[in-house]
Amino acid sequence: MIARPEGGPRIVVGVDDSAGARCALSWAIGAARLRRLPLLVAHAAPLPPHVSAAGQLGCGITEALRGSGAELIARLLTEVSGGPPDGVELTALALVGEPGATLVRLAGDDDILVVGHGTRGAFSRLLRPSVRLHCARRARATLVCVQQPAFDTLLEGLTSRGDAPEHVSDSRFRRLGRRLRLPP
Repeated sequence: MIARPEGGPRIVVGVDDSAGARCALSWAIGAARLRRLPLLVAHAAPLPPHVSAAGQLGCGITEALRGSGAELIARLLTEVSGGPPDGVELTALALVGEPGATLVRLAGDDDILVVGHGTRGAFSRLLRPSVRLHCARRARATLVCVQQPAFDTLLEGLTSRGDAPEHVSDSRFRRLGRRLRLPP
């Protein structure tokens, strides 16, 4: 477990390269600002099966996984908040291990654990278990599952503002909505 500055609660968010993780990171940054809590952004990359079966941990693969995880965290922070968020004490960790078990170990009893709610099929869940379900079953921390908004909700929020300028009705989102046969 990572030591806390004053031993108090913090917000722990698990990220990967998915839309649900981006929404979870955005929610966690806002919650950290609102509650004035430190934010721990963690990415855990599982070892490839051929590496763990062969026992080749010293061949540079773990360092490569940690390096790509650190790059991913930096890229996500840039995409979501334009870099490290202002007014938030931030710690970023790129780890090697099963994502669900790693997040459960990182989050203590008084922490808030934030994960994205992805949409995967049954076959995909057989190959790689759901991190969200693992955390829901085993985490002692308060768990927040952030689901990405539907396209219809985004479209409605962008085009149905009463105080919007005249050109919004002919925006590319409205044209896309007409192409998808969504109601105006």
